[in-house]
Amino acid sequence: MTDSNSAAPSATNPYGSTKTAYYALGILTLVYSINFIDRQLLSILQEAIKADLMLSDAQLGLLTGFAFALFYTFAGLPIASLADRGNRRNIVAISLTIWSGMTAISGLAQNYWQLLLARVGVGIGEAGGSPPSHSMISDIFPPEKRASAIGFYSTGISIGILFGFLFGGWLNEFFGWRVAFFVVGVPGVILALVLYLTVPEPIRGLTENRVTSGDNPSMLTVFKLLVSRPSFIFMALGAAMNAFAGYSTANWVASFMIRTHQMPTGELGTWLALIIGVGGAIGVFGSGVIADKLGKNDKRWYMWVAVCACVISIPLQISTFWVDDAYTALMCMVIPSVLSNAYLGATIACVHGMVGLKMRAVSSALLFFILNIIGLGMGPTTVGLVSDMLVDQHGTDSLRYAMMYIVPTAMFISGVFYVIASRFIREDLSKAPD
Repeated sequence: MTDSNSAAPSATNPYGSTKTAYYALGILTLVYSINFIDRQLLSILQEAIKADLMLSDAQLGLLTGFAFALFYTFAGLPIASLADRGNRRNIVAISLTIWSGMTAISGLAQNYWQLLLARVGVGIGEAGGSPPSHSMISDIFPPEKRASAIGFYSTGISIGILFGFLFGGWLNEFFGWRVAFFVVGVPGVILALVLYLTVPEPIRGLTENRVTSGDNPSMLTVFKLLVSRPSFIFMALGAAMNAFAGYSTANWVASFMIRTHQMPTGELGTWLALIIGVGGAIGVFGSGVIADKLGKNDKRWYMWVAVCACVISIPLQISTFWVDDAYTALMCMVIPSVLSNAYLGATIACVHGMVGLKMRAVSSALLFFILNIIGLGMGPTTVGLVSDMLVDQHGTDSLRYAMMYIVPTAMFISGVFYVIASRFIREDLSKAPD
């Protein structure tokens, strides 16, 4: 559980071969996929759960948004601090076991409060997934490949959404929402054992020939460093507003299509799996590769890629909720879904590039704290509240108008923040400590 104080020779590097490095990246990406399957499952099931447990949109928004995000983000900070001191692989394996088990337990809920507690358990477990994984990837891959590697890892979001919609939609249609939670929860426990037995802990700083100091920086030290970098502040706010739009869409689009266009969950789950799952995976990985390629000549491209994604997405997002035909609405979703996480790989890579070696897990946790409190915590909850407010005016279309007002606005604000961040990113990356 201790770290070397210097970069070890390549002979002792457990990731000395490319094959081993990409195997570890593949396993961590699969873990992240399970993370989002378990998280996303609720969105395709929530209309059935709403009818069974007699819930309001505001209550559904809390389940998928603020209540989950609150525990997810606050638990993530101490877990990330532990990851910067200890064995990150073990932390991810234990966390995966917890959140998968709590997903299965969600199927036993008999009322709103029992389901809420189960989802809180999922959130606490998932808090130990991404920050340690980000830190491991940054120690497996060198800086010039880091955005691409983290972009590939981030395809787990889209893969998870794909299978969450696909499995959830058909399992709900044939067996009900409770069975869906059981079926999806169990595989994560098996994957945790595979991770523990086959993925070694990487050596900190080896890929950069950087030496780790004997000190373990406190969370406050990392926080002070990051808030002293203007680019981090604006990147974090840009990522948060992008996530605000993304989580609002991912958590409510199934309900929108069911209420406004009367689509059955099986067919809808298949469409959303292809559009958000496959499209999003292509986009998040491709954007990381593009950012690394363009960023070699100008680091500002790490921010500008996100800006371009926002500009392209906004008119198509408006169209998604404006058109009256279900299949036209689905087609309008394609490009915004491809670009929905274009910001992520480059943002995480830049944050890791501006901190010390023993600060990476905490820096990820702090970034995700801001991203998830605003994006995951406020996005779905705001949509649910506004939808309830518009019921008297728009009836069953209240959700449609809530999403049309909120999602494109959040994307516009995200683009503005990334434009501002681009003004500072080169200087801030040049000031990274050891």
